[in-house]
Amino acid sequence: MYSHDSHDDHSVHNNITSERLSAFTDGVMAIIITIAVLELKTPLNGDIHSLIPLIPIFITYAISFQTIGTYWNNHHHLLRVTDHISTGIMWSNLNLLFWLSLIPFATGWLGENHGGTIPTVFYSLILLLCAISYTIFQDQVVRHSSNRQEFKKELNKSHKGIISLACYVLAVCFGFYNPIISDVLIIFVAIMWFIPDKRIEKYL
Repeated sequence: MYSHDSHDDHSVHNNITSERLSAFTDGVMAIIITIAVLELKTPLNGDIHSLIPLIPIFITYAISFQTIGTYWNNHHHLLRVTDHISTGIMWSNLNLLFWLSLIPFATGWLGENHGGTIPTVFYSLILLLCAISYTIFQDQVVRHSSNRQEFKKELNKSHKGIISLACYVLAVCFGFYNPIISDVLIIFVAIMWFIPDKRIEKYL
């Protein structure tokens, strides 16, 4: 009885293009980065020593900036493999942006309380949820790629995604006992993704 009124994935394809979704995501990520940098407060004094207290939050911001930039870069390339923007892709994209939007808050909290147990756990947890959300988003895009089997085979050539998830899980756990280990794990993931992922470019 709902056959004439219901909307399937093909109706979404007629209205939302990958370019439109990419442009929306670009705008949101740009705002997220802008908000994150606002956590760097201007020192009241003009001497070099007034910058020292800002070092922890600057390091946290740099990691957050690199993390958001990595998601933006991979997101941009990933959307190039499909012209069909399904409802699943749209909602998984919003889910990813929701967790990414919490990075500035987590950045400021950890930067102001570097070494703190709860801020470290929270920051690690946000990064973990971002990674999980991107994995879900990637799965949705793969389902609607023109040649999903070859694309999945190309993606499976690297284990960086799995390693990242494992490191973030460990960072959350170690945050309760030794935040320094959590910091090392998070920095390791950031360094690992510093070199852009070439799998999608090779596939295209």
